[in-house]
Amino acid sequence: METQQKKKNSSFLMQGIILAAAGIITRLIGIAYRIPVNNILGDEGQGFYGCAFSIYNIALLLTSYSLPLAVSKLVSARVSKKEYKNAMRIFKGALLFAIIVGAVVGIIVFVGAEFIAGEIMSLKLSAYALRVLAPGLFIVAVMGVVRGFFQGMGTMVPTALSQIVEQIVNAIVSIIGASYLLEMGKKVKETKENASLPYAYGAAGGTLGTVSGALIGLIFLILVMMLFYPTLKRRVQKDKTKNLEGYSDIYSVLLMTIAPVILSTAIYNISETLDQGIFSNIMVAQGHTEKETAELLGMFTGKYNTLINIPLAVANALGASLIPSLTATVASGTKKQIHAKINMVIRFVMMIAIPCAVGFLVLAEPILDLLYSGNIEIPAHMLQLGAITVIFYCLSTVTNAILQGINKMTTPVKHGAISLVVHLIGLYIMLVFFKWEIYAVVVGNIIFSLCMCILNARALKQAVRYQQEVTRTFLIPLGSAAIMGVITFAAYFLMKIALPKAVSTILALAVAVLVYGICLLKFGALTADEIVALPKGASIYKLLVKFHLMEEEY
Repeated sequence: METQQKKKNSSFLMQGIILAAAGIITRLIGIAYRIPVNNILGDEGQGFYGCAFSIYNIALLLTSYSLPLAVSKLVSARVSKKEYKNAMRIFKGALLFAIIVGAVVGIIVFVGAEFIAGEIMSLKLSAYALRVLAPGLFIVAVMGVVRGFFQGMGTMVPTALSQIVEQIVNAIVSIIGASYLLEMGKKVKETKENASLPYAYGAAGGTLGTVSGALIGLIFLILVMMLFYPTLKRRVQKDKTKNLEGYSDIYSVLLMTIAPVILSTAIYNISETLDQGIFSNIMVAQGHTEKETAELLGMFTGKYNTLINIPLAVANALGASLIPSLTATVASGTKKQIHAKINMVIRFVMMIAIPCAVGFLVLAEPILDLLYSGNIEIPAHMLQLGAITVIFYCLSTVTNAILQGINKMTTPVKHGAISLVVHLIGLYIMLVFFKWEIYAVVVGNIIFSLCMCILNARALKQAVRYQQEVTRTFLIPLGSAAIMGVITFAAYFLMKIALPKAVSTILALAVAVLVYGICLLKFGALTADEIVALPKGASIYKLLVKFHLMEEEY
């Protein structure tokens, strides 16, 4: 019995690792393709692209964001009791729900694109991209149900593979579409005499990748479903369940499962859309043109946000992987074990977030110059000003996951709502009275993430009496990152005299990684036990001892 439980836990862990790995791969592909798309569209086109996506993400939240999780939970509960007929009824009911909701919201967005883009967001030319994205709402809703069904059946492989396929197609089509439609827009501009039209067309071409990727991902899942269907049919035929669930009950349970997930994710998703809407409307009211507003938003969404999201992707992955094991520890472990697990994950996230923040502060302009064309002066200032948000957002992201893992599901929602209100008040004051323009949005993000960190730390202390260890979690990484920053800046400055700027930047980044790693080890941020516990840890430890970076303890 114990062996079976261990196998079951191992299987769940492996499935979780598969999904987490796919998530990291797709996020990295997503970040990578945004760089050439940004260079093709320019800041103005990226502004239209980012505006359309912020609206699309809100609509996606309403139609399909929570469907995979809801369907997987409901299907899994029936499959665990061998109720395959009821599992199929859940699937069919959810599929009908997705088709209706996805189609209705998609049509509303398509028909109302001009009103939403022009009257609400004050960027009317983003309507072109929004119309292209509208069919994606239907496709992604259906795909979410199929993914949730496979996850509920106990396999993450179809979801993981479909995510990777989707993102690869998305990247290729986005780059080609943005380039092709930008050129088409230039020809149309000659007849309509609108200088911004090519960039609106280019943004629409960039969003074409999202819809194409989703469509190919759905086709892939349908093919897998066709292969799996004979096995599923046999299981349903063998099922002797007589108490079949009614569809009215299924929809009631489905909605009750979806609602909390929508609520908990709405605050984070709506924050970006509200920021862009408030910023655009105030900028227009202050006499700025749509072109100027779009360019500033393009710099924020395309350059600043893309780089900030790189360390955040790691924090998200670590947070997601923590929840199941932390939940199990809460159920059966001691308070000391819970504290140790929380401390470990926060410490590892800070080891990544702190040097990234210092790196952005020191090398903002060279990094942006290496990756992007066009105006990099304003994004560089934004990145230097907002570098601290890397630490705050990573910390708030992982503490959100910790609170969910200790069954405080609604706490991050409440904290998000409070932080959002404080953030929006601050944003309004900075835009209207201080006239900080796009920098107000950057500072607003700092306010939001800092509020979340403070509130989450307070909640953890109250819930499990957790007191954050400071020296190894914050002080050693901060001291190491400070030394790294000084040496890296000096190395870049000296190399730039003799070498091309791009080569100097790459070599300076390599120096940064090396110096930071050495400082962490020499200052005792990692113990021998922690190194050995890593994959191939024993070999790594021997190598570190050989180079006198750690004391020999084994």
